[in-house]
Amino acid sequence: MELSFATGNRNKVKEASAVLERFGISINQSPLRKIEIQSGDLVEIVEYALSHLCMEANNLVVEDDGLFVNSLNGFPGPYAAYAYSTIGVRGLLKLMQGVAGEERRATFKSVVGACVGGRRFIVEGAVDGVITEEPRGSSGFGFDPVFSPLGGGRTFAEMSIEEKSRYSHRALAFSRLAERLLKEGAL
Repeated sequence: MELSFATGNRNKVKEASAVLERFGISINQSPLRKIEIQSGDLVEIVEYALSHLCMEANNLVVEDDGLFVNSLNGFPGPYAAYAYSTIGVRGLLKLMQGVAGEERRATFKSVVGACVGGRRFIVEGAVDGVITEEPRGSSGFGFDPVFSPLGGGRTFAEMSIEEKSRYSHRALAFSRLAERLLKEGAL
């Protein structure tokens, strides 16, 4: 089966592909773009996008994610891409100056939605971690250089795409999507 991913972010397609190929599913980047509403709820954002895109295509996937930093009351949350484009990694670290230990905890969350065979599916994935004191690594994108999953010691940017596709919030969500599609006979 082949799915189309409605995203402008090629890195997300690479991550999804690394996960889905383990299930015999291929994925390509769709020319369709997800219509995004401003909401603090990732599920609501994905549901809204699906409600519009499922009328245009089948075997389509959308995803939204966010970085929820505990000491910043969940900021940047679903606005992570905007925060990255405006303040970047250095800006996030500046906001966290003087924050130490457990207060540096954060969660990366991903919600994936799909229209397959006329049915809609929504799944979630989340990974707890910490915001590092300094950026580390050169792989990945966005806030990957400052997010270190709990127990790993390395940031997402210090991992290869294959390794990140085993641990990330997006990998977890896409694995859950594939498992659900298989379980419900949608493939």
